[in-house]
Amino acid sequence: MTTEGHGLHTHVLDSLGLAITAGEYPPGSVLRTDRLAERFDVSRTVIREVVRVLESMHLVESRRRVGVTVRPTAEWNVYDPRVIRWRLAGADRPRQLRSLTVLRSAIEPVAAGLAARHATPEQCAELTECALGMVATSRGHQLEGYLKHDISFHRVVLNASGNEMFARLGDVVAEVLAGRTHHRVMFEDPDPAAVTLHVQVAEAVREGDADRAERLTREIAVGALQELDVLAP
Repeated sequence: MTTEGHGLHTHVLDSLGLAITAGEYPPGSVLRTDRLAERFDVSRTVIREVVRVLESMHLVESRRRVGVTVRPTAEWNVYDPRVIRWRLAGADRPRQLRSLTVLRSAIEPVAAGLAARHATPEQCAELTECALGMVATSRGHQLEGYLKHDISFHRVVLNASGNEMFARLGDVVAEVLAGRTHHRVMFEDPDPAAVTLHVQVAEAVREGDADRAERLTREIAVGALQELDVLAP
C-alpha cells in the first residue's frame, strides 16, 4: 500500500470506527460497502480492507447475503488501543475514562509491587529517568512533554513486573493517559502530589520495597479517580 493509500485507509478507518463507537451506526446496523465507498469517495477495495480491520476488533461481522453488520457493544474488543481512542473521542468519554482508570487501579499497584521484586538495574534507572522527566515538565503548561514521560513511566512499571499479561496493557494505559491529556481532562499543570508519588514509586522499586511501591501506586490511582470527579463528572 502506498503512503497515500495508507493515509486514506487510516482516514476511513478512523472515521468509521468513530461513527460506530459513537452510536451513529448502532448494533445491528447493516453497512453497505458500495454506499461507504461513495460516502468516503474511495474504492471498494479500501472499504473491504477497513472492514477487515474492524472485524478484527469485533466491531462488525460480514455475512454472506446480509452484509457488514455492527456487532453488540458487549462483543467489541474494548482493549484494542484504537477502540479506546475512538470511545474516548465520543460523548461517552467520562464513563470510559472512569472504567479504564478503575482497571488501572486494579492492575498497576500489583504490577508496581512485582516490579520492586523483579526490575533489572536498567529498568530501575529508566523508571527514575522517567520520573525526573515528569518533574521537569510538571510546570509551565508542558502537558505534551509530561505525557511522554508519564506514558514511559507506566510502561516500564508494567514491563518490569515480569508478567507478560500486565506488560501487554502498556498500550491500553498509554491511550488512557493520552486521551485524558488530549481531551483536556487534566489540569493545566499536573497535580504536584501525583508527580511526587511517581518519584517515590521509582525509589521504592529501586530499593526493592514491594509493599511501598504497591501502596504508592494505589495512591496515584485514587488521585486519578478523584481528578475525574472534578474534571469529568
